[in-house]
Amino acid sequence: MKLRIITPLSVVVDTDGVLALRGDDATGSFGIMSGHADFLTSLAIGVVTWRGGDETPHYCAVRRGVLSVTGGQEIAIATREAVVGDDLATLDETVLARFRADMETERMERVDSMRLQLNAIRQIVTHLRARDGGGSAHFA
Repeated sequence: MKLRIITPLSVVVDTDGVLALRGDDATGSFGIMSGHADFLTSLAIGVVTWRGGDETPHYCAVRRGVLSVTGGQEIAIATREAVVGDDLATLDETVLARFRADMETERMERVDSMRLQLNAIRQIVTHLRARDGGGSAHFA
């Protein structure tokens, strides 16, 4: 099978001869082998593992993404960030920890942004009510 792992900035993996691939989505771990039915899933933060003809395992940490299987012979992964490595322990401990921390930071930034937007809306409504003589605001 052919495997391509791409990010917005680069093609991280582009290889032929993949015998099997293992990944994780919201339902848990899954495997792909040659001839697999067409498939589309949303990946969780995790490590994608595959074996080529030499039976050597290869690893790539992905920061979520979308995995698709087409025609039972092409696997494509589109992800925000991917790091290839030979040592599963290093990828699991350092890279995935950084991905999770980045996700938490982004979540906190979204919460802060939402708070700012809500405060702006409250101030607009307060201003409109004051201008309207204290009654309910009328929106056109």
